[in-house]
Amino acid sequence: MSVSLWCEEESARSGTSVRASFDPNASGLRVIERLLHSEERYAPSPLYVSLVQREPKRREELAKWTLEVCCDCGCDEAVFPLAVSLLDRYLASTLSLPEMERVVLGTLRWDVAGVTPQDFIPHFLSCLEELMGDSEDAADFVSTLRRHGDTLAAMCVCDSRFLGTRPSLVAAAALNSALRGLEAKRRREMSHMTCTLATLCRSDPAVLQCYSELIEDALRERLRNSREQEEDDGEKNGGMEEERSSTPTDLREIDF
Repeated sequence: MSVSLWCEEESARSGTSVRASFDPNASGLRVIERLLHSEERYAPSPLYVSLVQREPKRREELAKWTLEVCCDCGCDEAVFPLAVSLLDRYLASTLSLPEMERVVLGTLRWDVAGVTPQDFIPHFLSCLEELMGDSEDAADFVSTLRRHGDTLAAMCVCDSRFLGTRPSLVAAAALNSALRGLEAKRRREMSHMTCTLATLCRSDPAVLQCYSELIEDALRERLRNSREQEEDDGEKNGGMEEERSSTPTDLREIDF
């Protein structure tokens, strides 16, 4: 018996995006603890990581193609890192991709509840928001921090240097990197928030700082390559309209 399943991001009747709102009652240390316990289960095998790092360009091109598909379909920001997580886990099991969705899901035994950095970000932000207190200024700051954190986490998913890194550490480092850029303008004390993020992801603050700096280096590299590409395209075509990033927040909006 042939069974076909199709997952829709949008409501067939209204045409509007269906997304569950963030529930503050289902957040905090208990949820983070459960995610920390689950994340290692969904990590790709060390053999796959070593093979990809020998020739990372192919995986990066595949991840970028996946990002383009997610953006064209208007998917939620959590869909892209989950799609790449499923792809990595499938390739780690087969090291080939001869068929499409049914084969991927069959190989993974329909276990598609992988833990990604985007699973941690709202819960980490909820804990940081408690440190800031309740105010309209703090709410706006957290909203901006969320956009920048999502963008940096998506960049890490595309970058093979972060392959095999715990999603909780990627999420914490992305938020810490965003904080470093935003707090430079607001002059807020950073050390306490960094220590809080390190505690939440069960990492040493020095390790978190190291990964934050790695993210910032990767961002500068991508921005530099983007500018060079735009200059080359401008010279070839006599000036083209500025191309915008397809990530949730333009990488150029993030300033360190």
